[in-house]
Amino acid sequence: MKKLLFISLAFMTLLSCTNTKSSKSSGEAGSIFFTEYDTQFGMPPFDKITFSDYKPAFLKGMEEQSGEIDAIAGNQEAPTFENTIAALDNSGKMLTRVSRLFYGLKSAETNDSIQALAEELSPLLSEHNDNIYLNGKLFDRIKTLHDDTTGMNLTTEQYRLLDNYYKDFVRSGIMLGEAEKTRLREINKELSALTLNFGNNLLNETNNFKLVIDNKDDLAGLPEGVIAAAAEAAKAAGEEGKWAFGLQKPSWLPFLQYSEKRDLREKLYKAMYNRGDNDNENDNKRIINDIVNLRIEKAQMLGYKTHADFILEENMAKTPANVYKLLNEVWDYALPQAKKEAAELQALIDAEGGNFKLESWDWWYYTEKLRQQKYSLNEEEIKPYFKMENVREGVFEVANRLYGLSFRKLENVPVYNPEVEAYEVLDADGSHVSVFYTDYFPRAGKNAGAWMSSFRGQQVLDGKNIRPLVYNVGNFTRPTESTPSLLTLDEVETLFHEFGHALHGMLSNVTYAGVSGTSVPRDFVELPSQIMEHWAFHPEVLKLYARHYQTGEVIPDELIARIDAASKFNMGFITTEFVAAALLDMDYHTQSEKREFDVRSFETKSMEKIGLIKEIIPRYRSTYFSHIFSGGYSAGYYAYLWAEVLDADAFQPFVEKGVFDKATATSFRENVLSKGNSDDPMVLYKKYRGAEPNPVYLLKNRGFVE
Repeated sequence: MKKLLFISLAFMTLLSCTNTKSSKSSGEAGSIFFTEYDTQFGMPPFDKITFSDYKPAFLKGMEEQSGEIDAIAGNQEAPTFENTIAALDNSGKMLTRVSRLFYGLKSAETNDSIQALAEELSPLLSEHNDNIYLNGKLFDRIKTLHDDTTGMNLTTEQYRLLDNYYKDFVRSGIMLGEAEKTRLREINKELSALTLNFGNNLLNETNNFKLVIDNKDDLAGLPEGVIAAAAEAAKAAGEEGKWAFGLQKPSWLPFLQYSEKRDLREKLYKAMYNRGDNDNENDNKRIINDIVNLRIEKAQMLGYKTHADFILEENMAKTPANVYKLLNEVWDYALPQAKKEAAELQALIDAEGGNFKLESWDWWYYTEKLRQQKYSLNEEEIKPYFKMENVREGVFEVANRLYGLSFRKLENVPVYNPEVEAYEVLDADGSHVSVFYTDYFPRAGKNAGAWMSSFRGQQVLDGKNIRPLVYNVGNFTRPTESTPSLLTLDEVETLFHEFGHALHGMLSNVTYAGVSGTSVPRDFVELPSQIMEHWAFHPEVLKLYARHYQTGEVIPDELIARIDAASKFNMGFITTEFVAAALLDMDYHTQSEKREFDVRSFETKSMEKIGLIKEIIPRYRSTYFSHIFSGGYSAGYYAYLWAEVLDADAFQPFVEKGVFDKATATSFRENVLSKGNSDDPMVLYKKYRGAEPNPVYLLKNRGFVE
């Protein structure tokens, strides 16, 4: 997996609400990034950074790294690991520093100035990266080392880093002729701009739609908490006295679950799934066409049949055939179950006298009704036990019992938005592990979804173990004037999931930046996140953190039993919508001929081919599938399911020995969480588990087999 030397984020790049003043009161513009931050734990001084700091720091950072690369490539001494590979890995410190912050703060709270600068920087950074990876003299030194490692006495981590860099240069086109290299540079610039524009369009589409309700009768069926949140959203939009619902999931999902107004459910849901497909200035169809064709051209220029072949070579899956095999096997279990679920929902509609066929905008509403009938389980009854702060303390407690970590809130430290909180993470012996930031609520300038990344990665430099600065970003249910943030079960699971990624970053303990933290193959990076989900609703864990926000009452046993009984409810739908999206991703990226792609037609045919029922749409339709068209998961969305084979198997020792078994937790930390990409993922996994994973546990977890 190619490492961009100027920025090495986990899997999504992000930005935030730094001061956007255009001038500085003192000091050279950008100078705050020229050296390491002189702050507690090296935390970014958000209170001192201005918008005018970014561009000068990017330009100077690129200039500085270019000089470092020239020095490495032009070194008259024979190449060694230290003067070539380690030097390359340590180059570009300033550029990495400003990139991590700028792109780290772009997806969390962007604005017009930030988006414009990102577009301006895109071709410059693309060219800078190509200048490194197409540097023949530098590659000659790397190749000399890679061709003959005898007598070098490399550690496993050092060989892994050397091998990764060698592959990165080859996969970046270093072996191509000059004409092809010129075209490759053009492709990279175009792709950089297109993926950026895709994300900008999606953000605009998400923010531009509001379902504003002015008739109280149209709120029928909605819980009071949902109504209160909608009233506050309307007030914030200048529509005081009305109720507004938007396209962020905490807004549209409860409306779909509870609103008795079928026509309004349809209107809101269609607005959600038509984002980027409205034939307006934010339309993403042409962008998708261009991205897919450029990826085909690039892959074939580099000697691969398809973009998927190119991507998967560096993942655990290795080939498109292996991915399709996994997805189709799970599909064969999931689709029949989804059809049964659809029939149940249709029967419920018919029993109520509804004279219509089930549609995708009905699924959430009738599923919620059916869940209440089957399990007496109402999301509104559950949410009071999942106050956001209690859930966060719960995940901290799990980390303490498993790994000995403790979390000390840092007061009066600069953050990029008042809603952000920062914690010092301490190990069992009291030593500093990391800083951890949380940013959990939706805002107009924040991308949809949830993610983890870092403002600084972990590495050992000059004998000092540089500890990471990690953050989690989410879009969870906001507090209102009358209630705190009360999370849905899905949001609780997401918080645990992203914290698992954070642990992977925080507990990294390797030497070299290029293999630290979450810099691992895409279908391995989800193991640490998905295994954390197993603790979220474990009865023993729920007793630790699930307390009623008003009474402090611990969640009762009978409610835990109902949550557990319903845990596999609607699993046909959940699995089918996911696998459909993963197959859509693969279908785009196994194309081997450039052509004009009619995005709507392509998606329809892809779904017809697998027999997706009309009552379900893919979790992500093409025009808002940011994972694959702007987020780094192209030919990789399957990774969540691939990693579930790993996480389901990896959790088994905790099932057998106890959910907080120390020996098992220590082994997982030492062999997986701390190792980054310092060894082959399957080697690391087998050191933890003793064998390759057994896929039966995935099927059991989803209720498809006993």
